[in-house]
Amino acid sequence: MSETLERPTNATAEPSRTPTATLVVGHRHGSSDDRALTVAADLGRRLDARLHVVHVVVLADYPVDPDAADWDERGEQTLAEERHHVEAALVRTGLRWSYESCKGAPATALAHAAVERDALLIVVGTRGAGLRATLSRFARPSVSHALVERQDRPVLVVPPLRGDRRARPGSTHGNPRPQRRTPGPP
Repeated sequence: MSETLERPTNATAEPSRTPTATLVVGHRHGSSDDRALTVAADLGRRLDARLHVVHVVVLADYPVDPDAADWDERGEQTLAEERHHVEAALVRTGLRWSYESCKGAPATALAHAAVERDALLIVVGTRGAGLRATLSRFARPSVSHALVERQDRPVLVVPPLRGDRRARPGSTHGNPRPQRRTPGPP
């Protein structure tokens, strides 16, 4: 005698009101990090997750001349604009999110925030490929590389949109190949 098990025809789960996971997102105002924020928000909606956006304060957030009378004020204004930019991007997503601005090494700060919040993963943008991006890593090391090398949590590295030359200096990915000039008839 064999038993027949009935298959459920429809199985659904009620969506939870409280996010079940946290995604830590590294953000610095720029097209590649804006794309990482957009991807993190989409992923957050799909996973019913909360976003915790971390901006690590760097010298580039402040004016070039540290002797300027309004150096501190202009730096604080830049940081406020950064937060406002993130807020404007996330306010209509329906996601729960938080924002943190801190000082330190970016990879270390992101890893610390992930541990502190028991994050599912860390989301960051990348400068992309190409000669300029490679050379810029000498002056400012790659946060994504440092996280991947030293982090136990998964790290999602979001590439810039294809064809976004600002985000991928020196790269022609996604762009048509340059036309080769051929000598014309004499």
